Amino acid sequence: MSELWQLGALELAEKIRSGETTSRAVVEAHLARVDAVNGDLNAIVRRLDDEALAAADAADAAVGRGDELGPFHGVPITVKENIDCAGTLTTQGLPALAEAVAPIDAPTVARMRAAGAIPFARTNLPDLGLRVHTHSTLHGLTRNPHHPGRTAGGSSGGEASAIASGMSPLGLGNDIGGSLRNPAHCCGIASIKPTVGAVPMATVIPPQDQLLSSQQMLVEGPMARRIADVRAAFEVVAGPSPRDPRSVPATFTELADGERLTIAVLADPPGGDTHPEIAAAVRAAADILADAGHDVVEATPPDYEVAIEMWAALLLSDLSVTRPLLDEILGEDARRILDGFAEVAPETSVVLSAHVQGTRFRLMREWSEFFAQHPILLSPTWGMPPFEHDADIGDNEQLIRDTLRPVLPANFLALPGAIVPCGTADGLPVGVQVMGDRFTDLRCLDVAAQIQAAAGAPAPIDPVTA
Repeated sequence: MSELWQLGALELAEKIRSGETTSRAVVEAHLARVDAVNGDLNAIVRRLDDEALAAADAADAAVGRGDELGPFHGVPITVKENIDCAGTLTTQGLPALAEAVAPIDAPTVARMRAAGAIPFARTNLPDLGLRVHTHSTLHGLTRNPHHPGRTAGGSSGGEASAIASGMSPLGLGNDIGGSLRNPAHCCGIASIKPTVGAVPMATVIPPQDQLLSSQQMLVEGPMARRIADVRAAFEVVAGPSPRDPRSVPATFTELADGERLTIAVLADPPGGDTHPEIAAAVRAAADILADAGHDVVEATPPDYEVAIEMWAALLLSDLSVTRPLLDEILGEDARRILDGFAEVAPETSVVLSAHVQGTRFRLMREWSEFFAQHPILLSPTWGMPPFEHDADIGDNEQLIRDTLRPVLPANFLALPGAIVPCGTADGLPVGVQVMGDRFTDLRCLDVAAQIQAAAGAPAPIDPVTA
């Protein structure tokens, strides 16, 4: 029989609901797993033991009374430390925010609590999430459970490392440049970057108001080992909130029973090199979908490389404006990352901003036309396996471009992208990315679930320490 910490979130909820186990037992099992492995990983940076155990006892009492129970009733979850969780710190990985207690939950946390989930720990991220490698000035380095010398990805690297190693069955992160998807690829778990506007996000920790790049590209979303858990959590957190003016009451396209799609495969995206084993993993996922009856074709959306360039122009423009403030609060490594950005960033101007926004509208239209013919785009998440610690600092423009380019169009164009583990490269996990048009989040997850049904859901692993 599996240990409780080895099970998925929905499976745990069913066992609690049926009385086969208790929420207290499940929470205690995950706290014990944290005791056992977090010392090797530094993924969890803050524990909420007393609060979580009290919530677990309340959850068990609700089961005993026969109360109506939510889909994640009694299940412990983790929350990235840049998402507000009432009564705890929203540090953003920064010493400057080491005492920044949020009095109320972020909308996503509030909705997960309403669905019965119990936040029991906070997870690490790089300073302000401004890195694809998780090493914060406040909490230090998070390690990848598959390889102690390789990145866990970023910026939601603490979440992915915790989930992959069985410390958590489900967590919440966010994404402006792959930060839900990069760590999923590196650590071998599942996630989704939702359509912008699908899931609300808000904070009470200054600054509360987002600059243009965040308004157009930043999203929150769930991470887990199983696509079914990601999908159920997405349905819980999606929907409008008055705290986020971008959020909308969307209807999400699903995959109908027996529906067959034309799926575009882009195993080696333009603009850089792709590790051959990663390209092979994408093609293996395509073969699974072909066997399921889909029509699989090789196709590339319009101006793929332009979308990557415009993502950089949009984000780096905001970073250049805020650089004086950032220099006051970021650690040395984070400042070195920004120095590297500054060397390749275009000079900020009204003309550049107009060009970026005009190009964005054009590409959103042209990619929508592409998706009308190819409802799903299958691609790598990263073009390369997880890199060595700190390889993202210094003269590394080609490494970062080769690695990151597949995740960036979804951010620039506000598209959903689901990640499903499928295969390995250099002995490390590979995440395959399932993209679609805006508000087809559920269909992307349904297609990812077809891949996982054949490839298998990953079991939590004991950290590799040597």
